[in-house]
Amino acid sequence: MRQIRLRRLRRRLGLYQPPAPQPKPMDKASVRQRRKVFETLPEHPPCPEGWTTGAPDFVIFGAQKSGTTWWFRLIEQHPGVVQPANQRPELHFFDRLWAEWPTVEQIERYHRYFPRPQGKLVGEKTPEYMNCAWVPPMAKLAAPEAKAIVLLRDPVERYISGMSHQDRGGLLDEKDAAGQSRVFGDRVRVVTDAIERGLYATQIEWLLQQCDADHLLVLQYEACAAEPAVQLARTHEYLGLQPLSLPPEELARPRNKSKLEKVDVPPEHIDVLRRYYAPEVERLQALVPDLDLALWPHFAESA
Repeated sequence: MRQIRLRRLRRRLGLYQPPAPQPKPMDKASVRQRRKVFETLPEHPPCPEGWTTGAPDFVIFGAQKSGTTWWFRLIEQHPGVVQPANQRPELHFFDRLWAEWPTVEQIERYHRYFPRPQGKLVGEKTPEYMNCAWVPPMAKLAAPEAKAIVLLRDPVERYISGMSHQDRGGLLDEKDAAGQSRVFGDRVRVVTDAIERGLYATQIEWLLQQCDADHLLVLQYEACAAEPAVQLARTHEYLGLQPLSLPPEELARPRNKSKLEKVDVPPEHIDVLRRYYAPEVERLQALVPDLDLALWPHFAESA
């Protein structure tokens, strides 16, 4: 009783502080989720003698179907950049952690994916990061000094390319014996996801909440395709690398070029998408002042 009276008195005087919440033990579902995350991650690359591991120096966040694989391959050809042996560029580390916050153990595990000799840079690229609001703060925690790179493409063209990628092999048009779609729910999910990936202003805001403008380089895919040498020089300068000239045939060779035909999107749908993205593109211009809308055919009139 005495403790209760003291607690009430402290409340009236504004002195009472509730006890700090104690961490709840993980339930079985959370334990299974954590185990699944660890089980599906790739093995760590070897760390040769004399090399060290740590946070990556740069991360390409996206966007999907905007030349990120090609650009990452061009960056890693610089002698000042190393790509760990047997390491795939798309690590998909943080987008797996949607159900939990990264632990110290997980961050240490992330760092072990990036061995490098002294004086060399190492990075990763995972376009899925761009569409996950929780990734920028996680990346800031795990790699506070890493420089972010983003490649953006006309969002309508990106949607068409993304849908073509998802619709490879006609999987989204499969029908059952009664002629009904087998994957109607999947189609709705895929279309929604493809549209949301073009909300660039929102995604750039997520990044700018975690990093300064000098730690974010925004490139346009169309400019990279038209003048790869110029844009690659910008990228090298941004990363603090010495200038490097690559052969024209190497610069102009997209490494992830899809051989699939584009999906047929009706003109009416294109117009709906253009009007839907227009306010987002306008906001994007304020966030990225050097954005050249003349390179985006569906928004060139706004330039």
